[in-house]
Amino acid sequence: MSERPRTVLVVDADPASRERLGDMLAPGYRSVRVGSGEAALQVLDREEVDLMLLDLHLPGISGLDVLRIVRENAPRTEVIGLSETRDLDLGIEAIRAGAYHYIEKGTDAITLRGILDHALERQDLNRQVTRLHAEVAEQHERPFIVGPSRPTRELVELARRVSPLPATVLILGESGTGKELLARLIHRTGGDPERPFVAVNLAAIPSELVESTLFGHERGAFTGAIRQQIGKFELANGGTLFLDEIGDLRMDLQAKLLRALQEDEIERVGGTHPILTSFRLIAATNLDLEKAVKDGRFRGDLYYRLNVIPMHMPPLRNRLEDLPELANFFLRRYTLKFHKRVRGIADSTLRLLASYWWPGNIRELENLVERLVAVSEKEWITDEDLPYEFHVAQAQSTAPASTNVLDAALSTFERNFLLRALDRNGWNVTATARALGLPLSTLKFKMDRLEIRELARRIRGH
Repeated sequence: MSERPRTVLVVDADPASRERLGDMLAPGYRSVRVGSGEAALQVLDREEVDLMLLDLHLPGISGLDVLRIVRENAPRTEVIGLSETRDLDLGIEAIRAGAYHYIEKGTDAITLRGILDHALERQDLNRQVTRLHAEVAEQHERPFIVGPSRPTRELVELARRVSPLPATVLILGESGTGKELLARLIHRTGGDPERPFVAVNLAAIPSELVESTLFGHERGAFTGAIRQQIGKFELANGGTLFLDEIGDLRMDLQAKLLRALQEDEIERVGGTHPILTSFRLIAATNLDLEKAVKDGRFRGDLYYRLNVIPMHMPPLRNRLEDLPELANFFLRRYTLKFHKRVRGIADSTLRLLASYWWPGNIRELENLVERLVAVSEKEWITDEDLPYEFHVAQAQSTAPASTNVLDAALSTFERNFLLRALDRNGWNVTATARALGLPLSTLKFKMDRLEIRELARRIRGH
């Protein structure tokens, strides 16, 4: 649980003062010591600096000028201004220019380290806020797609009914079905969308860090805890906490989570007093929690506390009516992202996609469309663009029991071969027949048999 030592850049024209300040930082901080503003800016150019102790009376480029450059080019670096004697006007000017604090060079080690620790806490909180804003901005661009299928419409209607309520929601479903997007829909429609939405994937956090991540910790709570950390429960206060893969939570932490839900309070690791919390909890899992309770892998009392409003996310194979809308939504997203001019996905290609099993659900569909758009140089995504396994799936799903599956696979190959030939010849049927050495009537017959004629007509029309 150790963390890298934070880097403090000591910028002081007085060698003795510079060395004294640097020595006061050990242990716990890594110090870099320079004697001028010019040298300080060179250090900032080549490495990440967390904190800066900056002499405001530097020769050459002044300390205030260095401060302004740091604020412009390294806004995450917290700066503490220094001077030999207390100068209130200089201190005020430094604070206005963006310094975190202003102290005299003779400040004792305990006071100095306390100021640095508080500056780091503010820095970490600013980073967390920045990250949360980025996540919110990203998810605003990732809406829950409401397709025409009955399971989707019923799910969205239930989400809208429960969204104004503070009740706990448990979302069940396979991986990749969009459980987090549903949670964000509930959050957005439940009131003020500017309230925090904090998402935690419990399966992605090392087991020894889960408790500190959720509950936070106090400085000195364990080896490497050199400062206080605010946990996800506190960050979600007043908003929504989404715990994904709740079935992976350790048994001892399940008890702490249950207490937090029942008492509306948590205690940081190493803390001595409870902290009140108020948030809506949405949990999600791809596990059968009832079976996990019977097997002794999940607390029954926590399961019943979570299972207030259960919502079941259907797999994509059970909502194939939504597939065209989902695929075209992803197509629009990635044509914009990759600056491509792909107009759409052919109807026959959408039918082919609907014959696939989709073990990875919506996430697999999105990844496929992203890949197809990224490599496409055409205006339409057609059958021949799809990977081999999709054609095999179609041949197996459409062939009756009495049909030779090999014949179905050969027809799939022939169809894709003709599609590529038509694309190379600008979808001109006469030119394609000439290029293939086929009579025009034979090519037209094959196109009708393989359901290509309508696709060619549509593409030529665009």
